Formats: sequence, structure tokens, C-alpha cells
Amino acid sequence: MGGAPLPPTMAGYGVRRETARRRHRQPGEGRRHRRHSATTCQCLHRRAALHTYDGGVTYYERIGVRYSATRRPDSRIADVIFSALGDAESVVNVGAGTGSYEPTDRRVVAVEPSRVMLAQRAPGTAPAVQAVAEGLPFPDDAFDAAMAVLTLHHWSDPIHGLAELRRVASNRAVVLSIAPDSEQSFWLTARYFPAIGAWDAAHFPPIEAICSTLGGTAVVTHVPIPSDCQDGFLGAFWRRPHAYLDPDVQDGISTFLLIGEEERRRGERLLAQDLENGEWQNRFGYLLELDELDLGYRLVTGGL
Repeated sequence: MGGAPLPPTMAGYGVRRETARRRHRQPGEGRRHRRHSATTCQCLHRRAALHTYDGGVTYYERIGVRYSATRRPDSRIADVIFSALGDAESVVNVGAGTGSYEPTDRRVVAVEPSRVMLAQRAPGTAPAVQAVAEGLPFPDDAFDAAMAVLTLHHWSDPIHGLAELRRVASNRAVVLSIAPDSEQSFWLTARYFPAIGAWDAAHFPPIEAICSTLGGTAVVTHVPIPSDCQDGFLGAFWRRPHAYLDPDVQDGISTFLLIGEEERRRGERLLAQDLENGEWQNRFGYLLELDELDLGYRLVTGGL
């Protein structure tokens, strides 16, 4: 039943039931709510209207139609994520999309709000529930671990969603995100598509806010992007600049479809011009000598 959304009442599939093996909380023994400073969290509340439901339809219903054409897991990034999951036997993947980076050797349940994304999940992938991160339809400690991969910027309230990850996971939460200020130094967003950098800066929560919300012992791991990265997210083609002019590549990167048409066209024209006249080579040719690059992608592992 991989790929088809299951109702939230799917009691127990892929979920370790609460048994005597798990220490039950005593009445009133909830997880402590952690406070967040206004400075740390102010950007978390500048959410675009695009995140809201419009007649029950998310904006990914509109922009995610061809997402799976260029998005597939890169084995090196997958290894980092799977290692962070440790010995967790049951995992919930929140903001799961088409199922990239879901481990196949553990019991997994996927959570994804978009019908379009759910429809692109391949046969054999984990069972999926259509729901949002901010309201996970599971009891406390339902899973050993929760994971979220490059999805926080699409949540309407990342702080609330991260708290939900913490609530439903008994052992750890693993979150792959990007430091919001890192795109100021990425040639693609710094010179050609600054609107993408601005959108991401306004929507990706700060890494310190992720750590604070997950609580426990949070470990931040730098995830450099290999030059031949197989997953077509924004930073994947840093050493293959021509790829960013490919409509199929752009269709797999949500922010290309979220900025204004004129801003996108302006960036395309400048990039094409710089590639043709050698300006890109003059400015960024040194990158061609590198095998991997730190673009600000960070894996946060919160021990709960």
C-alpha cells in the first residue's frame, strides 16, 4: 500500500505500540515546553500566505506536479541521515514528500499534506498519512525516532511542527535543514537569484531554534554537498551551473516556482550570459576543482 495515503486512524502500522517495554509517563508528566527568545524565533512567524490551505489544498498541489523527475536520494546524504537515526526501529518521516531518504530496514510511516506529492510515491514505499507537521495524528512516544528532511521551510509553524516531532518520538529527532544566512555566499542566490535567497532566509528557521525546540542533547552535523549530488535540491548543482537553466531541474526546486516570474527570468538571462561570455568561469571557476562544498546544510540530531 506504499504511496496511498492511509487514514489517521491507522492504529499500529509501522508504529511501536505502547507496551510495558516503554516507560509510561505519570499523570502530569509531560515534556517541558521550552521558551524561545523573540530574536531567535522572529523569522519563524513571518510565514507566507502560500503555506495556508486554500479550500483544503496546499500550494504543493500546484508546484509539486513534476517534483519526482529530478528528486531522488543521494546515497552519501542518506548515509548521514541513517547513521543519525541510530538503532531506532520505528520512524515517522514528516514532510515526507515522495519518500526520499526513508530507511527501508525499519518500520516507517510517512506524513505528507499534499495529495500531489503522495501520488508520486513509488510502489513499495512506506505507508503514508495525509496530515501536517503541526498536528501529527499520533500519540506521544508513538515512534522511536522522527525525521524531517529539507521540509521545515514549507511548514506554516516550524516551532509547533518541531515540538510535534519531539512529542511523537521517544528517542530522537533528526532534521536536515539549511542555515538561513548561508545562501548569501552561494553564487546561485547571491548573484543570479537573490529572491530565492531572500525567500529561504525568511522561511528556514535558524539552526539554533531547531536545536532549542528539539531540546535534549542536540548535535549539529555539517553536510557538505558532493559535486555530483544525485538529489536535485537547490544546492545540488553548485558545480554544474548549466543545470539551473533546465526547466526540469527548476521544477524540482520549489523556490524557483515561488519567486516572481520576472525575477526568475532575470536570473536566467544573467546566468546564461555569464556562462556564455566566461564571467561565471572568472568568478566561480575555482569551484570546479572541488569535490564537495559546504553550502550551509545542517543535520540536527536531538536526543530526547
